[in-house]
Amino acid sequence: MANRPSVIVFDVNETLSDMATMSDRFTEVGAPGHLAAQWFAVLLRDGFALTAAAGQEAFAVIGEESLRGVLSAVPDLNRGLDAAIDHVMSGFATLAVHPDVPAGVRGLRETGCRLVTLTNGSTAVASQLFDRAGLSGEFEMLLSVEDAGAWKPAKVAYDYAATRCGAAPADMLLVSVHPWDIDGAARAGLATAWIDRTGSGYPGYFTPPTHTVDSLTALPGVLAAM
Repeated sequence: MANRPSVIVFDVNETLSDMATMSDRFTEVGAPGHLAAQWFAVLLRDGFALTAAAGQEAFAVIGEESLRGVLSAVPDLNRGLDAAIDHVMSGFATLAVHPDVPAGVRGLRETGCRLVTLTNGSTAVASQLFDRAGLSGEFEMLLSVEDAGAWKPAKVAYDYAATRCGAAPADMLLVSVHPWDIDGAARAGLATAWIDRTGSGYPGYFTPPTHTVDSLTALPGVLAAM
């Protein structure tokens, strides 16, 4: 059985933040709501591609430029393209956390673990998210790959978090809904916890998670039993 971690590292986008309302931002500018998922997939793809080529760009920059490409193909926007992009991107400042997050985060604090975040986005967006949720005091540090030199799932991103925390990767647990994030963290030597809120199944080509739970509220009990 794996040892209980001393540091829990949370992914933010989709893991803690509920991005379902981003589809509303698309419909509000006259675009189909389903384009939200397509756009976010393009955003991640291009961020990963830059990382694979030893490049890097900020999440917001890639988000805006990829959104321009997606919305340019929509014939019936109800406002100018720049205004539509601004409206969609400002949706990040209104996101809420998933319903299971507040109790799950507080439960994990009660296990005695240190809590930090590591996002491919900005720490400012994460900070605002936690302010709205009343969770700002629960995290020791908010970290971003913008300071790591590469996006997750590159090893350097997880190594950066370990260095900032003064912890060995083997003493850390990465929590995410993204299998690609779980795989990257496992390859970097972290234990992992995959949150499967949708029952979608884990891809067999990625390194399996150390733990699988259907909500964040289930994870404190798993760790307490270790």
